[in-house]
Amino acid sequence: MSLKKVKVGNCIFGEEKIYIQSMLNVPAEDTENSVKQAVELEKAGCEIIRAAVPKIENANLIEVLKNAVNVPIVADIHFDYKIALACIERGADKIRINPGNIGSSEGVKAVANACKAKNIPIRIGVNSGSLEKELLEKYGRPTSEALAESALNHAELLNRFDFDDIVISIKSSNVKNMIEAYRLLAKKTDYPLHLGVTEAGTERMGIIKSAVGIGSLLCDGIGSTIRVSLTADPVREVYAAKDILRACGLYKGAEIISCPTCGRTKIDLISLANEVENLLKNVEKPIKVAVMGCAVNGPGEAREADIGIAGGDGEGLIFKKGEILRKVPEDKLLSELKKEIDLL
Repeated sequence: MSLKKVKVGNCIFGEEKIYIQSMLNVPAEDTENSVKQAVELEKAGCEIIRAAVPKIENANLIEVLKNAVNVPIVADIHFDYKIALACIERGADKIRINPGNIGSSEGVKAVANACKAKNIPIRIGVNSGSLEKELLEKYGRPTSEALAESALNHAELLNRFDFDDIVISIKSSNVKNMIEAYRLLAKKTDYPLHLGVTEAGTERMGIIKSAVGIGSLLCDGIGSTIRVSLTADPVREVYAAKDILRACGLYKGAEIISCPTCGRTKIDLISLANEVENLLKNVEKPIKVAVMGCAVNGPGEAREADIGIAGGDGEGLIFKKGEILRKVPEDKLLSELKKEIDLL
């Protein structure tokens, strides 16, 4: 099913590119630190930034952020449709609401009309904690079917008000539930989908859950934009999202492959691999870089790598597409590898 195109600022959902999102965790009234964090997120590679706007007097945050960064700003609204209207007036690029908790249908209509007048899309955000009572009674718990049905009902509500510029997210802290819900939804709608495992946890477990949930769907060809939700610095979410996209072959940047080490390893490969990974963090070249533990298997196993290093006893090899270029001392491996990367 071809996806409906939805424009969020300078981003177009529904095409091949997958956009990385994160969310500010600074109180909305602290505009100075909100701006500081937004700038950090943009520098890290975040392509869309969401900000919670809990009170109508916080709506000015949207305008402040728009003047500080060059990426789209999403206003996250709960309960009061008037806050959404205020954020629309201040230039929000997208409004995130749950139509079920935004108030009366008149309030939803007012938001839809205001967004339509300014070509601003609405993201319907459904999660397991926001399901309608009737759906909980129907399914007994927040099943994947219940989540998908809730999202489609909310989209239908917006459609009634002649609004169709929609993005949908269905989030659950249960990874299997989340995957099943999105797969159901992808069969029933052509709206772009925002992927995420909500309340995923601390950085370690949150990344694992997100990689399984988001990664499974991306490999199915589902999803237009992702947010890795971590109990951590939001910048860490951006780097995790990049890594998930890399693992799925969807990020046009450098990728590292490295061996798990064995008894043949004669150098500190773990430290070396970490240094190479850090070196590649902001390398945008679509290259594969190998860090291998020994010359016995290194160049052969990693022959698909564009460039690589293989450790020896106090020295190592620099190789390219499986062909050995030269031997270098162990303490020069990283610098020599960097030279070769710069030449690619």
